[in-house]
Amino acid sequence: MDIIALSVSDIDAMWAINEQGLPGTGKVSKKEIVQLLEFSSLSVGAYDQGELVGFVVCLPPRTAYGSLNYAWFNEHYESFVYVDRIAVSEENRNKGVGSALYDHVVLYSKQHGVPVAAEVNREPPNPGSMRFHIRFGFEEVGVLHHAEKSVTMFLKQA
Repeated sequence: MDIIALSVSDIDAMWAINEQGLPGTGKVSKKEIVQLLEFSSLSVGAYDQGELVGFVVCLPPRTAYGSLNYAWFNEHYESFVYVDRIAVSEENRNKGVGSALYDHVVLYSKQHGVPVAAEVNREPPNPGSMRFHIRFGFEEVGVLHHAEKSVTMFLKQA
């Protein structure tokens, strides 16, 4: 498996993988994925024999991104790398792809001396993602309630 920077040529595959992860990944259009790549400070994909099998898109603080979850981290922290989305294709889950992507994010975090910020759906529950983030050393730093869902806010120090 190779971890390589994402580009606009990956949009269709990213969108398809993101759709497989709903509702945990959050629905986005292809146009919104392009915008996320423009905002990102780190966006990499995991490729198996040239095929995208998973990806992570991370944002620095204070971009024009309109997510309420992202805004929460901006209100509470000066510096961070925000994991907006991490998604792995259905047929490649539980094969270490997500861990390999997060290893890359943690390395970036250490190189830049910033914590990793992320959130996980609390309602509706996403127990697999909760276990994954706790296993990766994330600590709960808050809960944000939305009209139709609640999310647990996580931070992992560099």
